[in-house]
Amino acid sequence: MAGNNALPISLFREEFMRINLMAACIGMLFLMVPLASGAADYVIGEGDGLDISVWGVKELTFSVKVRPDGKITVPGLGDVAASGVTPKELQVSLGTRLRELVKNPIVTVTVRDITNSKVYIYGGGIKSGVYDLQRRTTLLQLLCTLGEVKTADLRRAYLLRNGKRVKEDFYKLFIKGESENDILLESGDSLFIPLLLDKNVYILGAVLTPKAVEYREGMRVMEAILEAGGFTKFADQDDIIIRRKVGQKEQSLEVKAKKLFKQGDLSQNLVLEAGDYVLVKESLF
Repeated sequence: MAGNNALPISLFREEFMRINLMAACIGMLFLMVPLASGAADYVIGEGDGLDISVWGVKELTFSVKVRPDGKITVPGLGDVAASGVTPKELQVSLGTRLRELVKNPIVTVTVRDITNSKVYIYGGGIKSGVYDLQRRTTLLQLLCTLGEVKTADLRRAYLLRNGKRVKEDFYKLFIKGESENDILLESGDSLFIPLLLDKNVYILGAVLTPKAVEYREGMRVMEAILEAGGFTKFADQDDIIIRRKVGQKEQSLEVKAKKLFKQGDLSQNLVLEAGDYVLVKESLF
């Protein structure tokens, strides 16, 4: 009876995890804070559109686009460097210089159009592209917008910033929900998300139908064995080995199925990973 129920239970678990993940993503998207509320943190870049106003001075209220040289033209002042500073810093700079023209100038700088703040996504695991940071965005929030990641190898993914890896392995963050490991994205960040090269689990040895089974999130060793037809009469149910590649090293995990069947030891029903080999050995007697 357990064998008949194993597959539906696994599918139920997979659907339950998928629904929870979707709910978490929706929640994270609602928590996104608009850039305007954190404008002091934003760094102006080439191509950005700015609204500049000096209170009470109509001639000094205008819109301008930051040129490729990083400068803007301000009436009465000429060229002023704008790229590489925050709106607040530009306000202070303009306020200081405009004292030559206006008594106690009150300057406001607002970022109207953002063209400079981008994150680059590549690697083949998902569709490559450029993401515009219109608001303060974390890695988890961005991952929630990417859609299907079934073909992505999140364990080998990493975030590159200024030539250095500042975050590796997105699996625990995105799949396990360990949001305490989330990170705020910055303009110019690059996300490398490679293709999941091996999407199967391989069941070999003393099973009725040795085969490759398509990996599913949360799949356990006994589910895989059942999909391969179950044990043969020659199988040693206490001699099951899971071969797993971790980086450049190989790992061997032992499974003793009799403890699971006779003692209810659920710790023996290990969770599998894509690319695992499950080897059921034959009994000598």
